[in-house]
Amino acid sequence: MHQQPLPPEYTQLSDEEVSRRIETAKSMLGDRLLILGHHYQRDEIIAHADITGDSYKLSKDAAARQDVEFIVFCGVHFMAESADILGGDNQIVILPNMAAGCSMADMANRFQVKACWRQLAEVTDTDQIIPITYVNSAASIKAFVGERKGACCTSTNAKQALEWALAQGEKILFLPDQHLGRNTAVDLGFDPDKDMVVWDPFKPLGGNTAEQINRAKFILWKGHCSVHQRFTTEQIEDARREDPQVQVLVHPECPLDVVRASDLNGSTEYIRAVIEKAEPGTSWAIGTEINLVKRLAKERPDLTIKCLDSQICPCSTMYRIHPTFLLWVLDKLVEGDVVNQVSVPGDVKKWSRVALQCMLDLNPAASLSD
Repeated sequence: MHQQPLPPEYTQLSDEEVSRRIETAKSMLGDRLLILGHHYQRDEIIAHADITGDSYKLSKDAAARQDVEFIVFCGVHFMAESADILGGDNQIVILPNMAAGCSMADMANRFQVKACWRQLAEVTDTDQIIPITYVNSAASIKAFVGERKGACCTSTNAKQALEWALAQGEKILFLPDQHLGRNTAVDLGFDPDKDMVVWDPFKPLGGNTAEQINRAKFILWKGHCSVHQRFTTEQIEDARREDPQVQVLVHPECPLDVVRASDLNGSTEYIRAVIEKAEPGTSWAIGTEINLVKRLAKERPDLTIKCLDSQICPCSTMYRIHPTFLLWVLDKLVEGDVVNQVSVPGDVKKWSRVALQCMLDLNPAASLSD
């Protein structure tokens, strides 16, 4: 995804001037504009967002706002794609920086997934495999899944998605995050050694035998989040050594041993909810993206909150949404010029929407008619 350089005058603006001009542009665009901000964005972006949330909440909220003309998604590319898929034909979705991708989403492309499906068909009955893709995937992968009667999921509703899939077929192909797939399946009572195999797209049969594939209930794509894979059980041990009363709260994109060693695990929205309700004076070590951890610490000064990774762990692609990029795309809208539009092709949009709609339907409160 190519991003043209910002005009030089934007790089010379002070932070205060950028913020003031963003608010001015927002005022001029009025109710034609909706700015969505993912929780992992820097504070300077969140300050201008009309709605904040994780990818599940923002997908739902974007789908519900058919009244706005422009949706500016301060997140990463797959999130803007989802907003375009779920939005109306008259809506325009904009990503402030087209270079804001997702390393996890890039770990599974349509060519690799189609090759995987062909190989699986040689050794097992693919009619009995239900593909589930994490929302952190490209629209082309969502379309592949939708065409094959599968669904998207998020960390919020992954358990419901797997339960639904197991009621439809005998096996699940889970894309592209092996950790969320494994952690969710274990939570459902399955054995990570006996019931799961990992599919490496660079090896024949994903690095498995036909017998292993036929025995497995879950085929987990070899992908991961570069942020959440950094967290380790050693970090948890260090946090507890430093403070025996600390409670460890991690995201399910972390490896299984980290999730098992933690006190609590859940989606970004779950992490926020736990901290919002936490008893004053308690201490927390949180295994997720640093911008969110810092924001939670500011919101709850009565708690002791630290990031589990002492080396700090920002999502580098989220960080590419700098306020100057947000200002630039808003200025262009004020001038009547659309830049950085994210538009999913028709057939891809059709089948992606099937998978995303199924994701939303898995939770009655998350339907498009909300």
